[in-house]
Amino acid sequence: MYPVHFGHRYKNNGIFVNAAGGTGKSFVWNMLLDSVRSQGKIALAVASSGIAATVLKGGRTAHNIFKIPLMEYNEVRSCSIKKNSELAKLLELTSLIVWDEIVMANKNTLTALDITLRDVLENEKFMGGKVFVCAGDFRQILPVIRGGGKNEELEHCIKSSYMWNDLTKLDLTENVRLKKDDTKNILFAQKLLQLGSQSEGPVEFDEDFGVRVKSRQELVDKVYDDIENNHLNASYFEKRMMMSTTSIR
Repeated sequence: MYPVHFGHRYKNNGIFVNAAGGTGKSFVWNMLLDSVRSQGKIALAVASSGIAATVLKGGRTAHNIFKIPLMEYNEVRSCSIKKNSELAKLLELTSLIVWDEIVMANKNTLTALDITLRDVLENEKFMGGKVFVCAGDFRQILPVIRGGGKNEELEHCIKSSYMWNDLTKLDLTENVRLKKDDTKNILFAQKLLQLGSQSEGPVEFDEDFGVRVKSRQELVDKVYDDIENNHLNASYFEKRMMMSTTSIR
């Protein structure tokens, strides 16, 4: 698969890949980046967070490389890229832009980049005509809106942007991290996918699925059992984690 051929295969130059954790998204991104760069062309790799950027070859945060200004959630501004600057010349030579974890980005930052590339590159096509491949998982973090709630987050995610309907949608659905004989974890991964994609009815878990607790303290005790004798043991904490979509208080 060569990203420079995307323009011939798809009608638009923008592609969104819906990819849950473990489906090989980072592998695909680095393969695309390598294939373009191996042809002597320029591919830019950016992400919405520094952590996500570290797994991309040559990755940097989108705000850093595109000079996206910090803005309030309801502002729309252009990026700080001047025509005929070194960055503008780099963008003109760029064949592919990859943006990972784009669902975390405020739609106004995407608008700012789109406006800027159209202006700097003097091309009225989406993102200045550059092949723009982005990805994310809507089961994870949406844009963080200061003082906002669910409605504000939904209003400012990429799905609420004018560009959403023009993006070609692709999916990565198979969890490639799991072994074929790992039945329990495969079932868990399938259930997680259903949480964001099942169109009808609730997602039901079997009675013996996981460990059930009746209180926050029981949860803590289950996860951090025997912590009194292991509080100085780094490997003990490396194997334990408590994650929640809302704060546990």
